[in-house]
Amino acid sequence: MIQTPYYLIDKSKLLQNMEKIAFLREKSGAKALLALKCFATWSVFDLMREYMDGTTSSSLYEVRLGREKFGKETHAYSVAYGDNEIDEVVSHADKIIFNSIGQLERFADKASGITRGLRLNPQVSSSSFDLADPARPFSRLGEWDLRKVEPVMDRISGFMIHNNCENSDFDLFDKMLGEIESRFGPLLKRAEWVSLGGGIHFTGENYPIERFAERLKKFSGDYGVQVYLEPGEASITKSTTLEVTVLDTLYNGKDLAIVDSSIEAHMLDLLIYREKAKIAPNEGPHSYMICGKSCLAGDVFGEFQFPQPLKIGDRISVQDAAGYTMVKKNWFNGVKMPSIAIKELDGSIRTVREFDYSDFEQNLS
Repeated sequence: MIQTPYYLIDKSKLLQNMEKIAFLREKSGAKALLALKCFATWSVFDLMREYMDGTTSSSLYEVRLGREKFGKETHAYSVAYGDNEIDEVVSHADKIIFNSIGQLERFADKASGITRGLRLNPQVSSSSFDLADPARPFSRLGEWDLRKVEPVMDRISGFMIHNNCENSDFDLFDKMLGEIESRFGPLLKRAEWVSLGGGIHFTGENYPIERFAERLKKFSGDYGVQVYLEPGEASITKSTTLEVTVLDTLYNGKDLAIVDSSIEAHMLDLLIYREKAKIAPNEGPHSYMICGKSCLAGDVFGEFQFPQPLKIGDRISVQDAAGYTMVKKNWFNGVKMPSIAIKELDGSIRTVREFDYSDFEQNLS
């Protein structure tokens, strides 16, 4: 048995998402790029590359990882590139998307050998979190003024527009895309390709994926563009668990169970967005607050129901633990970092990465 904590990626569940992506690609003509900012565990890229067209990135290291570990089409994007990294970024990318006209003008010549694009900000989004809203007031993410973009159209061939965030509502997506068309239509008519970014939960249950495909196909036809999507969470949703063990139980007005993991170190988005983890089946008469082992007072996974009282040594599987977890894990408190394991399609499980004290030591100086 593998020592907890560890992330367990189930390829059979990952495959379900990949098959939906393949269906969407076939029906819509859109291409799908894995968003490495959400998930970059390259040990399962062998499966994912069979169903996806490549990767998109947010930094030099991500674009290099995409090129070296995934291959296929490699898009580079960053809020800002430095003089010390632009040449290497270009060497790894097929397309480079600049966040601003200033960056485009500064580096267009250095990127003249590859396809160049620009990020547009439609000033509308689906985000319910100001922290994650790309269209928030005074946003630095992309250009919004049509009059400023038109003069640089000779230096680019396409656009990236990322304004969906955890959006499982097709009608909202459709409405916002209509607003994008209304606002940027003249620019879109002159483009060769448009990336609509990620944050669209089209692999979720009951999502009207056929309607989504039809809408993308119409958009592509109306403007004569190759459409790209950048699924992150949609690629890996429900594919992975974080396996943990109960280390202690106590009562302090509620029954508490402390596990050998931490949301700040291993599932940071739960802390950032004040969300609770998912534990299945979350049924039974015994309620416990599941707590992390770090010294942070708010290191809490959430309150859940169990069929039996928890005891030291019990295992708990935290569900849907792939997106924005492994890419954000850290060494806070020196808490042991989870190993990474893969459940193959034949049911066998193998550990692909373990972390120890030397990793902690070398992370510092």
